[in-house]
Amino acid sequence: MIELEDVPELIDPVMVCAFEGWNDAGDAASAALAHLDDTWGGKVFAALDAEDYYDFQVNRPTIWLDGGIRRITWPTTRLSVVRVTEPVTRDVVLVRGIEPSMRWRSFCNELLGFAHELGIELVVILGALLGDTPHSRPVPVSGVTSDPELARRLDLEESRYEGPTGIVGVLQEACTHAGVPAVTLWAAVPHYVAQPPNPKATLALLNKLEDLLDLRIPPGELGEDARAWQLGVDQLAAEDSEVAEYVQQLEEAQDTAELPEASGDAIAREFERYLRRRENVGPTGEKPVSGHATAERPAEPESPGTTRESQEGAEEE
Repeated sequence: MIELEDVPELIDPVMVCAFEGWNDAGDAASAALAHLDDTWGGKVFAALDAEDYYDFQVNRPTIWLDGGIRRITWPTTRLSVVRVTEPVTRDVVLVRGIEPSMRWRSFCNELLGFAHELGIELVVILGALLGDTPHSRPVPVSGVTSDPELARRLDLEESRYEGPTGIVGVLQEACTHAGVPAVTLWAAVPHYVAQPPNPKATLALLNKLEDLLDLRIPPGELGEDARAWQLGVDQLAAEDSEVAEYVQQLEEAQDTAELPEASGDAIAREFERYLRRRENVGPTGEKPVSGHATAERPAEPESPGTTRESQEGAEEE
């Protein structure tokens, strides 16, 4: 850890983390952390040594000019701190970085060492996954934890995921084993429009974080950006009948799932009917669409109603 500046004594501190990479569909999670940093004016006080955790052939450094002097910015993870006064005064430590290329256990232990030193009371990790969710509806955001007591107290789900994981899942479990309360918030990003940015998902994560921590987070221009994003995807979908049909199927499935009498079997049957109709039409490929969002022809899910990434992320948190 490279300590840049001393940190004053913190008030009821919480730590909020987000990492670019595998667990950041549509850049929704990293954009949410960037919004907090920019809006609250985060003051960087520490950074992890990039040599320890990053492969520079995968995440290359960048060169920039600072008043005529050439400088290099190394890919790493930085910690900043902000003091929030509404509705109550407390400090928030923001961990903003890139999923490391190596030594994940050491990476997590180093972050947890700082959490312990700073007296962090709760770690919140932001993530985003690709899922079978329509862009036209509110973005589903789930909160999960591996701590049964914390799940009961905050009305969260207990993680039951099994399978490949990313740094979000590893850090969540490292917190649990270290006795540090931790929650992961997952936003579901439509897999047929996965190109970043996704301001609608970013805003949904921030709203969920606001409720969880009882903080007031100024949305800035995110509300307007989210509306413009949805309008753009609406227009793209309208130009492709297959995408429009698929979006309608997702909407109907979501409506059915939200009904009290809905069951998993009913939803599975609905998706099986959709897949049979697709087979009658014949095989299709991807169709590039111009614009700030890319509408892809939907691939057949791994199981009814769930993509591989949604399976991996929905419980990994």
